[in-house]
Amino acid sequence: MSTNGVMMQYFHWYLDPDLILWNDLKTKAQELADAGITALWLPPAYKGTAKTHDVGYSVYDLYDLGEFDQKGTKRTKYGTKDQYLEAIAALQKVNIKVYADIVLNHHLGGDETEVVNATPFHQDNRLNASGEMREIKTFTHFTFPGRQKKYSDFEWHWYHFNAVDYDDYTQDDGNVYLFEGKKFNNYVGLENGNFDYLMGCNVDFDNPETYAELIHWGKWYIDLIKADGLRLDAVKHIPSKFFLTWLDDLKKFLDKDLFVVAEYWQDDLETLHWYLDEFQGRISIFDVSLHYSFYRASEQGEDYDMRQIFDNTLVQQRPSCAVTLVENHDSQPLQALESSVKPWFKPIAYALILLREQGYPCIFYADYYGADYEDYGDDGDRYPIHLPSHRWIIDKLLYARQHYGYGPQYDYLDHFNTIGWTRLGDEEHPKAMAVILSNGPDGFKSMEVGKINTKFIDLTEQIKKPIYTNDEGWGEFRCNGGAVSVWVEE
Repeated sequence: MSTNGVMMQYFHWYLDPDLILWNDLKTKAQELADAGITALWLPPAYKGTAKTHDVGYSVYDLYDLGEFDQKGTKRTKYGTKDQYLEAIAALQKVNIKVYADIVLNHHLGGDETEVVNATPFHQDNRLNASGEMREIKTFTHFTFPGRQKKYSDFEWHWYHFNAVDYDDYTQDDGNVYLFEGKKFNNYVGLENGNFDYLMGCNVDFDNPETYAELIHWGKWYIDLIKADGLRLDAVKHIPSKFFLTWLDDLKKFLDKDLFVVAEYWQDDLETLHWYLDEFQGRISIFDVSLHYSFYRASEQGEDYDMRQIFDNTLVQQRPSCAVTLVENHDSQPLQALESSVKPWFKPIAYALILLREQGYPCIFYADYYGADYEDYGDDGDRYPIHLPSHRWIIDKLLYARQHYGYGPQYDYLDHFNTIGWTRLGDEEHPKAMAVILSNGPDGFKSMEVGKINTKFIDLTEQIKKPIYTNDEGWGEFRCNGGAVSVWVEE
């Protein structure tokens, strides 16, 4: 991660397939670099089961990056393999690092059925069987006929998995079928008693053939795209010992360090600490606890105590391992983990991740560009969604991070509604910055910036009148109600 680096998640769940994201990205590479983005988390690039509408998490063939006619399409939702590689080259040409999304937990869309003995478990109880072992027929044989064994001749069979959620004999819903001789993995999340199983054909990471294939694929893929880092999907469903070994073997092969951020989606700081301890601080984790603080703050408005915004968050307790975020594709409206931060609060939230010393911030595509889509809610009704673009203010915050986010940080997190902090600059970036925000009425706060009798202006342009510091280097900085102001030395 570069100094004051900023990651961007360059997709959301409902992107229009007609966009051809890889081509779009190629044309915007320089624009993103100029804005201050230093790394992009790209969506899963491999073939899924839902043709050009597959976001990438319903993995069918890890080797098919939009190259083969499989599952009714050659291209993926985002384009072809050649377009993907061209987009990556364009990013790296302008010094934007590329983080690949790694989805290894499951496979879907098997090509042929196999008959196997399995024990049923209810989806919400993985500890106690709901019936006797019986014979099921399920799609666990993956032959990848369109690829014709190019890159790998490995075929997946039932014994490379430990469980599925489909029996072609009964076609019932609600069960997870644990295969004979298999067990749910340990060192995973504890929801439902054991959260090893997530969806589809659940990979058995204890099978040596499975491991050999996944490390073969990892070496092939990361060497091909020259990735600078990885985002590990759904790690609470995968035994931590697998990634410990897998990442070590990748590092030996590549002979370079990869930035790695894991998605352990759980609002429980003790669990996140446990996972980081397993890796001895060698990886980062998305700060889920901070996201939920933002969510609660946006819901409660001026009744939320802003003094507590960082309490019990990863960025507070282990800042060097925290990737801070406001929103992502799973938390956006109508998605599985919906917990969307209200639009009024997003400028405040982005100031809290972009303009402070601690954490590695991640911007969400739909917050930057906006999004309009429709989908079904849990009640079966269809809802139109409009997510407004916050690009104007995010660009202002990025500019402030690039030019003023340096040196000592003095915190003034001492008022129920109005909080702030200052950055005093360093030798290379000598100008100071003061950030003040309020979730209630107009706010003001006296803060030290270390500059005597100096003029400061509000980068957000919300307050036109400049502020002058006194002869001790303090100024009384202001912001509008429900807003953030960023005061920088003129």
